[in-house]
Amino acid sequence: MTKTWFVTGASRGIGAEIARAALKHGDNVVATGRDASRVAAAFETDTSRLLVLSLDVTRPDEVVDAVSSAMARFGAIDVLVNNAGYGQLGLFEEISPEAIERQFATNVFGLMTVTRAVLPGMSQKRSGRIFNLSSVGGLTSSAGGSIYCSSKFAIEGFSEGLAAEVAPFGIGVTLVEPGYIRTDFLDETSVRFGDGAIADYAETSAALQSAFASYSHRQPGDPKRLAAAILELAGRDDAPLRFAAGSDAVEMIAAHMSEHKRELDAWSSLSLSTDGAFSSELAADA
Repeated sequence: MTKTWFVTGASRGIGAEIARAALKHGDNVVATGRDASRVAAAFETDTSRLLVLSLDVTRPDEVVDAVSSAMARFGAIDVLVNNAGYGQLGLFEEISPEAIERQFATNVFGLMTVTRAVLPGMSQKRSGRIFNLSSVGGLTSSAGGSIYCSSKFAIEGFSEGLAAEVAPFGIGVTLVEPGYIRTDFLDETSVRFGDGAIADYAETSAALQSAFASYSHRQPGDPKRLAAAILELAGRDDAPLRFAAGSDAVEMIAAHMSEHKRELDAWSSLSLSTDGAFSSELAADA
């Protein structure tokens, strides 16, 4: 059965590859981005199955208009891919409050706004799949990732709760947690660093930016293969809540889970000591 995909951030990278994969599969695609001309330039095909729209996810009126246009053209949205976002990297104290607000406005609140606009149509037809692009950084963070990763942590919590809320309507939610994928993510055109240098952090900040720059376009993950995996998941009723993408993601998430379990076990006695008498009374009554 032909599906209709609604993809945000489709002008390049993962979003563009997902849109191309869906079109190649014979599905309809609504490809969106802040600059519609750049989105259109990403696709060589001229087909009635492709609708290109201008969309800034931080503008609720544009979101409503884009979803309305998609529904008017194709009648339904079967698959939503919340891909729009960018990386605000750098050290917390060197990042302005305004930059942090912009990061959450796009990565978190923009994602929620698009989801809110698409859900009524999915609920009405009692089916749909939502892919929220998280990151391995949605489960584990490190120096230089405090702001970006916190936005992805927020997406993880939102998606896990949302999945339970919409499951009765036949709607599935999948968090996609890529490792390092070979896109423009770390290019100057995408990534952002702190805008308020602090002398005490000078050496650490320079080392972090140098390390990130060295990864750019040398990441192991293939965006075309990730797109193919998402296409497969879209066709499965048993698609998981979380999907780790890439060998590095699998390794990092496994290591994080192992460390979390080790720490939980090491401090379990103190953790359990915080139970009060009321919990004992409940156990006795049972």
